[in-house]
Amino acid sequence: MASANQEENADDPLRETDNQKSEDTANQTFIENGEDSEDIENDNLEKMILSTGIRVGTPVKTKFMSPFIVRANPEGLYILDISKTLTRIDVAAKFIGRADISKIVVTSAREYGKTPVQKFCEATGASGIIGRFMPGTFTNPSLASYMEPQVVIVTDPQADQQAVLEATRAGVPVIAIANSDNVTSNVDLVIPANNRGRKALATVYWLLTREVLKKQGKIKSDNEMKISIDDFETKLVEEIS
Repeated sequence: MASANQEENADDPLRETDNQKSEDTANQTFIENGEDSEDIENDNLEKMILSTGIRVGTPVKTKFMSPFIVRANPEGLYILDISKTLTRIDVAAKFIGRADISKIVVTSAREYGKTPVQKFCEATGASGIIGRFMPGTFTNPSLASYMEPQVVIVTDPQADQQAVLEATRAGVPVIAIANSDNVTSNVDLVIPANNRGRKALATVYWLLTREVLKKQGKIKSDNEMKISIDDFETKLVEEIS
């Protein structure tokens, strides 16, 4: 398991060399939808999203995550394909939109996933499980905490392994935010992204929330999203005090 320092370092965009041609290729589909006024207006937002470290992986890659990796940066960290991240977020939102939102369960054993999950649930109406996942939650009807979800979203398939296993046993589809080193054999839909960094997790859940709200008809365009990425970010103790 990554240390707190490793998780915080995962947010650091300075780990990447942004003038490399290969990175331009990796990000091309993120901003290639035309040169109209809306694209120009959203350019700063796109750059800010990239600066959160959302695509910065770990020094390890698994065979499951190889299709989502574009290269390794000079420090040996694998860089995830942002275009695939955004595509998968859109697919996930469509999948969620077809389900009963009250039956969508989102889990995070990671501390940095606490606020993002809470904000996602507040905005969309989904149910959240923060911290330790009680064994039997999806498989033991005698438990007071028993739930019958239609879809389970996990912040990290490793940290949220119990939730993944129980959802699989119950035949419930699993959507997972997965980093370069994750094993996703029991995941139905992978959202490739940095799931260790505070800013990265806030960004992933903010993007997913925005797309789900559009599918729900609560907002019609990206510009109507009133909650900021900063609102989704788990604050450190020194930031709160």
